[in-house]
Amino acid sequence: MIAVANAALALCVRCGITVVASQDWHPQEHGSFAVNAGRPVNTLGTLDGLAQIWWPIHCVQNTAGADFHPELNREGLTAIFRKGEQRHIDSYSTFFDNGRRAQTALDGWLRARQIDRLTVMGLATDYCVKYSVLDALHLGYATEVITEGCRGVNLQPEDSAAAPNG
Repeated sequence: MIAVANAALALCVRCGITVVASQDWHPQEHGSFAVNAGRPVNTLGTLDGLAQIWWPIHCVQNTAGADFHPELNREGLTAIFRKGEQRHIDSYSTFFDNGRRAQTALDGWLRARQIDRLTVMGLATDYCVKYSVLDALHLGYATEVITEGCRGVNLQPEDSAAAPNG
């Protein structure tokens, strides 16, 4: 996956194509963490009125676990947009939180630069990639996915394969 990402980054840099990244950036006490909810990992519950999967602790702000893979060539990145920073709501999409109560800066940033076509890859196919792509399409962006550059969580074995079907 990193090799695919690095090849895509290199091509974009050579062609002058803008590349941005999103980054989960959760506070330690994030409500989606099973340990904080007192629930078993990978089970379903409710967080602030929304359906929530209870996740293991991941991507905690200012920790190595939130950083990009060390082999990813970040020199080609123009901007990084963080998500999942609100304690009481998860954010799979890089455009909105899961309740669509708040929007990240990404859409405004892209529109200010007249960017209307997106190519997406990353983690996780069945959550962050899926919901980012669905929101991009909803916002009117022409969007494609480099599936070779994606990996899923696959709570159910078919989740990543089913992701393109919404």
